[in-house]
Amino acid sequence: MSASSLSQPDNPLRGILCMLLAVALFSAMDAAMKSLTPYYSAMQIACLRGALAWPLVVLWLLSSGRHKTLLKTRWGLHLLRAVLGVIMLWAFVFSLQTLALAEAYAIFFTAPLLITAMSAFWLKEYVAPRHWVAIGIGLATVIYMLKPDGDRLISIGALMALVAAICYAVSAITVRILGRSEGTGNMVFWLMTLLALGAGVLAIPDWQPLRSELWLSFVLIGITGFGGQIAITQAFKIAPAAIVAPFEYMALLWGIGFDIVLWQLYPAFSMLAGATVIMLSGLYLVWQHKA
Repeated sequence: MSASSLSQPDNPLRGILCMLLAVALFSAMDAAMKSLTPYYSAMQIACLRGALAWPLVVLWLLSSGRHKTLLKTRWGLHLLRAVLGVIMLWAFVFSLQTLALAEAYAIFFTAPLLITAMSAFWLKEYVAPRHWVAIGIGLATVIYMLKPDGDRLISIGALMALVAAICYAVSAITVRILGRSEGTGNMVFWLMTLLALGAGVLAIPDWQPLRSELWLSFVLIGITGFGGQIAITQAFKIAPAAIVAPFEYMALLWGIGFDIVLWQLYPAFSMLAGATVIMLSGLYLVWQHKA
């Protein structure tokens, strides 16, 4: 397949389905990572996120023959993604030490808005004026949900969630650029490899032995991290970022569910109302994009 054909947004519907699957898997992974925060540093958890998924990625590459192209790659962009990935995961896991999963997601929801806006400038994807209106409404709702006059917004946890969102948005754009010349296997393998190595080196000073009683969390992180990374990489590769990004808002529903079931934390009405507006803005963006 030529580079030009790879760059075409050939299947928006499939991209949306991949994003929905990725959101479900990553939400489960985030819940598992949050369960580890009392025992390990944020950087060690970031390392484990890559290392636990790495064997599954290798098996997938070998079984599908995708390993043959691993060295034919754009090293600069992969290194950029790795740096962004380390910072993003460290910051997000750090935020989970003090925030509920749904609260962290509410702040992280600036990422899809940033991705859609960035796609217009970096990827030259068309974003109509009415799309910008939807983005503005969604961003205003996020600001309302964050309650700028409250203590939460200026907490370290909230700031780290925002840092994670910015890193994620830039990383998603690089996926779209890499997808024009490289396959999903290359992108997933090098991200997991460099993430595990980079975060692992930085985690050495505070490294703690792995606890056998936490085996279920380790397994969940490996499986959901592997499947989610493939799904989200494929989503941004085969569909415009402006189309698939809004569906990441579904993570809030998963976050609320995990908060209630695992930690008995219930969301405020303002969060539910804001989430409804944000999801409607995202759906409107998709419908108008197709119009």
